[in-house]
Amino acid sequence: EARRQRRLLLMVVCVALLLDNMLYMVIVPIIPDYIAAMRGGGGTAGPSAPAGGNGSGGGNRSLLPARYPPATGTNEDVQIGVLFASKAMLQLLVNPLSGTLIDRVGYEAPLLAGLAVLFLSTATFAFAENYATLFAARSLQGLGSAFADTAGIALIADRYAEEPARSRALGTALACISFGSLAAPPFGGVLYEFAGKRVPFLVLACVCLLDGLMLLVLAPPGGTGARANMPVGTPIHRLMIDPYIAVVAGALATCNIPLAFLEPTIANWMKDSMGASEWEVGLTWLPAFFPHVLGVYVTVQLAAAYPHLQWFYGALGMAIIGASSCLVPACRNFGQVIIPLCGICFGIALVDTALLPTLAFLVDVRHVSVYGSVYAIADISYCVAYALGPIVAGQIVHTMGFAQLNLGMGLANVLYAPVLLFLKNVCQMKPSHSERNILLEEGPKGLYDTIKMEERKG
Repeated sequence: EARRQRRLLLMVVCVALLLDNMLYMVIVPIIPDYIAAMRGGGGTAGPSAPAGGNGSGGGNRSLLPARYPPATGTNEDVQIGVLFASKAMLQLLVNPLSGTLIDRVGYEAPLLAGLAVLFLSTATFAFAENYATLFAARSLQGLGSAFADTAGIALIADRYAEEPARSRALGTALACISFGSLAAPPFGGVLYEFAGKRVPFLVLACVCLLDGLMLLVLAPPGGTGARANMPVGTPIHRLMIDPYIAVVAGALATCNIPLAFLEPTIANWMKDSMGASEWEVGLTWLPAFFPHVLGVYVTVQLAAAYPHLQWFYGALGMAIIGASSCLVPACRNFGQVIIPLCGICFGIALVDTALLPTLAFLVDVRHVSVYGSVYAIADISYCVAYALGPIVAGQIVHTMGFAQLNLGMGLANVLYAPVLLFLKNVCQMKPSHSERNILLEEGPKGLYDTIKMEERKG
């Protein structure tokens, strides 16, 4: 029964992550209407017009390019960049608070609250009629993501306490994030074309509501006494200065910079350098979905067979990302550019799938096995990259050039890869004075310890 419940909870978390990323990307076909309205065009642009979209942190990484409509002034460029960065920026600010709250109250209540805010954000998207409302809805989504994404990933780490089950569960969550990035633009475009702009958001709102109701049935907040005796988690500021956690957080941020910075810039570069057509620009990132899922699967299998090499899988992924990023400016046609982009997404999958379980293991052996704050740190790492991408990347290309941008990002990843050698001996660490040590050596002393002991025996 416990295994069945945790599988259902995994499904709830995966649906939440899928919805969050789909909501981020589903507005891609609708952006031209708002741009046309701001220009006085009456909002006549259709879903086939160029549109923008890019991913953000906790697993919200887009696999489709940002294709912003050509603006007539710098102010509109800034407005669009701020709009796409607003979610990650607010998420970045809220994550330290959400991680601390999750550690104090448990995982279910913040996850439910995050789903409620995402539902409100989706409904606001459906009825938005101007830029200000759209900006408010996007920012509101960042608030919901800070709770839903962090609490969801932490809940998976808590319920899947042993390897390789933890790596498989987190890998499943990453695959759902990738699928959301792939499915959202065509999903939104088709429904927008044939049913109107509100329908895609209303559909996502209904799914979000059902997901929240399912969570209420499976794990009602305050429904058990386990959280009443939950150990006090390590404060987030202490986790941030842990050198091992800092190395992992730096790797997560560095490996996502190429994707975050390429999304808003590669479309214009392809049109200028190789005369790419609209359909080519639109399909640029589509093939990269498959190597991303392949990278997740390969890393999960390797981690199960050779768990002591997690650091190596992450370092290998960063080396692949660095080499692929350096190759992008050398491409001269659509077929060539697909190859390094697939390499970037494959490398990101290696890094994420290897290092997310490592964060939970580090908390287990060096701190207290409560995971809200540590995964808030991971989400902060993602948000740093994706908050800067839409605003900074275009300016770097304008002042330094597209080739220099890619070479710099590639060099950063290649140079950071050897830093992961610092994690080489992590697998040999033994639990210190922690909740797991109490459970395994001293026996249960309270309701929370008893329940966790029963789960581990099961």
